[in-house]
Formats: sequence, structure tokens, C-alpha cells
Amino acid sequence: MYENIKTDGHTLGADLRALRKARGLTLADMAQELNRSVGWVSQIERDKSEPSINDLRAIAKLLDVSVSSLFHSGSSPIEEQGYVVRNGARRPIGSRETGLVEELLSPDLTDDFEMVHSTFEPGVTQKEFITRPTQEVGYIVSGSLEMWIGEQAFELRAGDSFRIRGEPHRWRNASDTPCVAIWVIAPPIY
Repeated sequence: MYENIKTDGHTLGADLRALRKARGLTLADMAQELNRSVGWVSQIERDKSEPSINDLRAIAKLLDVSVSSLFHSGSSPIEEQGYVVRNGARRPIGSRETGLVEELLSPDLTDDFEMVHSTFEPGVTQKEFITRPTQEVGYIVSGSLEMWIGEQAFELRAGDSFRIRGEPHRWRNASDTPCVAIWVIAPPIY
């Protein structure tokens, strides 16, 4: 039924388990929030059962990810699965902010970290501070980005890098060109 749920060498269940754990949820917590049994959640995570689209919507909402982020946009040859993510096969992810396009560079969400390609369109702003239980490191590939980490403001340009350790942060691309950044986030949050 969900043939595209299989992800580069890993499965929907493995990604859901990684996301659940990254959010500090137990099987019991997730089951309670979804009004399902622990066994049902366990079967989904072990790929013994397939969730309905309504279940996927509820799971995505609980884990604060988009439903589309649970699926791959392209396929790769069997020998590359779990190792290589081709440019056209990146999974869209992210905060769903208008003007921010994020793609997963990691093959899946089962590692201790994830790598994300972010494109901030001109004028896009994260107005509210975000605080996540993560450590994040970013590298500006092109363009510029204003970044607030805690109470400090930074003007980042191509070649600059930064680190966020669970601190409140927000950003803005005040320039007239897109800013492209690569982020490494631990544990995975998308």
C-alpha cells in the first residue's frame, strides 16, 4: 500500500522511532497522545503494521513534522540506499515557514544527528525565538543571514559558521539574495 514509505535503506518505522526518541517520548507517551495502544505504536515502528493516512497525519502533528517529510521524493539504486542522497532525491522537511526551503541531506533519521540543506529566501524572517533540545552547527554556503542566539545578534556571511546549544534563536535574511546554509542537528528533530 505505501511502497514509497521505504526510505533509503531504512523504513518509515525507523524514522518514526528516531523522531519519537529525539522528542523524549516513550512508546507509552506516544500511544497515549494518539489514543492507541503501545503495541500498535510498536508495530508501526517495527514495520509490522501500516498506519492509515489519518494515523500519519496524527503522528506527524504529534512529532511536529509535515506528513510529506515522512516520504522520500526520489529513489536511489539499491547499492546507494542508506549511503548516498542524490540532489533530486532529497526529502523536503522543515518548519513550514514561508520562504524557507529545507531538505534532508542525511539518508534517514536513524543516526545521532541529521544534516539539512536550508535556503532562506530574501526577506524571510523567523519572528519568534525557537528553543530546541539540540546542539546545532551551521555553515553559510552563500548569501547572508542575521542570527540571534540568546541575546546576541550576529551578521553571518558566506564561509561563516555558528553553533547553537539549546539556546533560543531566530534568524532573518534581510538581503535581496537567497541565503543557503548547511545545518547539522543532534539529535534529529525533523
